Amino acid sequence: MRQTEIHALACEVCGRLPHPKRTRMALAKLAAVFPVELALHALVIHFELPYLATVSILAVTATILVIWVVEPGAMRYLSRWLHAPELRHRHRLDSAERLWRIRVRLDDKPGRLELLAKHLADRRANILAMHVHHLENGVLDELVVSTPAEVLPQRLTHAVARAGGVAIGIWPASALTLVDGQTRALGLAGRVAADPGELPLAIAELLGAQYLPDPDPARVPGGTLLETAASGDLGAMTFLRTGEPFTPAEVARAHRLIDLAVVTARQA
Repeated sequence: MRQTEIHALACEVCGRLPHPKRTRMALAKLAAVFPVELALHALVIHFELPYLATVSILAVTATILVIWVVEPGAMRYLSRWLHAPELRHRHRLDSAERLWRIRVRLDDKPGRLELLAKHLADRRANILAMHVHHLENGVLDELVVSTPAEVLPQRLTHAVARAGGVAIGIWPASALTLVDGQTRALGLAGRVAADPGELPLAIAELLGAQYLPDPDPARVPGGTLLETAASGDLGAMTFLRTGEPFTPAEVARAHRLIDLAVVTARQA
């Protein structure tokens, strides 16, 4: 259990643990090396060997013991103490509230959204942001909620289902999800206005989708495709998003970026 907690601190890219604080590292090495050095010196002096032999034995033996035996073993044994500050930070992160993004289809009837909010509140889910997309046969609600760490996605799924939600999708979210959508869209519009060549990447970022420069239907993985019509000097573009259909509002935003790129390109 102890080593599992320590290994959880390792970098996902390089696999290395964070470097301990300098003071803790120095104290750990001193605690590991000092008893060995003291015992070794006492033993060598006890036999009253010649000066050169004493120095050679101390240098070689101490180096082997310290570098290959004592220090690595002590670092493993004291690893929890060495990384105690990082473990405390991780425990606080693990116990912090979590953010979830929920996408659910509801009937467009009075009280449905209120019922959804009630069932989510029963699961201690606090709605932080919400956007409603009107469809032909209902509404598609996108919500960002925060929950205590112990609340699992299955409980949220059950709450949404009890409120009459269908086509439920729940994904972990970050604080970036709470960035105002209009501000984000304006920032991307500024990128396109400055350089129309940024259009495909800007749309992909806006929709959270993958841009497919040369789509091959036989090789495209499962998901929802959005194909835009050619406009002006701009060719048609294809975007892929797995697990989430594109909403009418998202399609409209993508086309407004295309209109902006066309106008900018003509004025260049």
